[in-house]
Amino acid sequence: MAESDSSNSSIIHISCPYYIGSSDKPNSIIVSNVLNGVGFYSWKRSMIASLSAKNKYGFVDGSIQPPATNLPTHRANSMMISWILNSLNNNLAGSILFLPTAYELWNELHQRFEQSDGALVYNIQQQIYSLSHGEDDFSSYFTKLTKIWDELRIIQCLPSCTCGTTTSI
Repeated sequence: MAESDSSNSSIIHISCPYYIGSSDKPNSIIVSNVLNGVGFYSWKRSMIASLSAKNKYGFVDGSIQPPATNLPTHRANSMMISWILNSLNNNLAGSILFLPTAYELWNELHQRFEQSDGALVYNIQQQIYSLSHGEDDFSSYFTKLTKIWDELRIIQCLPSCTCGTTTSI
């Protein structure tokens, strides 16, 4: 009985973020849009959704610390690194290939691409102004417009109101 208890000590429960399922492979591509330097916010949103669904988002936001490399649970951090690298084009992947944790990869990508600069805001505003209904049906046109509006909203990161006026409405 003691032998079976010790052999079960290395089993990781399915709800644990360190759990690696039989369908989780290092060469898996978990998002359809590969980041090539353009469309960071869409890529980020897709990655967050995929990683959250796999109970792994904590590795990139820092709430889950990767274990020591000699522990079996270290495989989860390695899997995360593979998934992130597989979602980048070759040039980007090569430039962050040697960072040791998924958290560091994620932060490096944020530092490079998550900057609200005037040129990017201007570019997105130009997309909104130049978008026309054309031959699209209303649903397609509205979907394109909403996608651009959402990207602009995320990039601009408007500060929240602290004056209390919005609570009285």
